[in-house]
Amino acid sequence: MTIKDIPEEWEIRATETPFTGNKTSVRTDDVVMPDGTVVHRDYQVHPGSVAVLALDDADRVLVLRQYRHPVRHKLWEIPAGLLDVPGENPLHAAQRELYEEAHVKAEDWRVLTDVYTTPGGCDEAVRIFLARGLSEAEGERFEVEDEEADMELARVSVDELVRGVLAGELHNNCLVVGVLSLVAARAGDGLDSLRPAQAPWPARPFEA
Repeated sequence: MTIKDIPEEWEIRATETPFTGNKTSVRTDDVVMPDGTVVHRDYQVHPGSVAVLALDDADRVLVLRQYRHPVRHKLWEIPAGLLDVPGENPLHAAQRELYEEAHVKAEDWRVLTDVYTTPGGCDEAVRIFLARGLSEAEGERFEVEDEEADMELARVSVDELVRGVLAGELHNNCLVVGVLSLVAARAGDGLDSLRPAQAPWPARPFEA
């Protein structure tokens, strides 16, 4: 048996959007179950995101610490952000986020992994990129505001991040998934075997 997720959509009898926010909304669907019953399913509708595991020549990952109000924590994370425009090329979005949050550019880009962050309650899909060949970006630094104005930036070794993840000290999902995927890729066929940066992404289709 091949272990692979497959797309499937059950019948929806009715749908409504009781809340619409600035970037996301909440939707309620009446979904037909396999036995014919109809149940309500509430979930957050999300435009999708990208994240960047930026790896330098000293085997350090570029991380930033940012306050996240819903969980009342300052979390160490990798650069990430929303797909601002429907159909936006995720590579371009990732390059923008790396520039805006870290003022860094990268020469080599690969797809590290694709994930649904919380599929039981949100349709958010995230593409996590591996970026190598890092250098300082040209031009002025992006002007930050709100939580980002308090952001800290650091470069931390892969080994130290793995230790922190397994010790329960690091919790951001993109950082956890990205770092452990990096280690798994190295132990497998190597980083150069990762998918190209413009690999198809059925969860958020785009024009290359």
